[in-house]
Amino acid sequence: MALDIKAFALAGGTLWGLGVCFLGIIAMFGWGASLVTVLSSLYRGYDASVLGAVIGGLWGFADGAVGCALFAWLYNTFA
Repeated sequence: MALDIKAFALAGGTLWGLGVCFLGIIAMFGWGASLVTVLSSLYRGYDASVLGAVIGGLWGFADGAVGCALFAWLYNTFA
């Protein structure tokens, strides 16, 4: 059974992007601030603010989509 690379990439990117965005929003209330600090070293413009959460969500979507597309391609190649 082969994975649909496009669908897998979109699903993974959406989930990771929403997760990163949600983390940025809850970090404004003091939860998960250390994880936001770690991720802000990878995602330029990401911080514990509304704009930072949106920027982080976009970075997270791109990162998750590329990572999941690579995973699905490798799975299809070797399975």
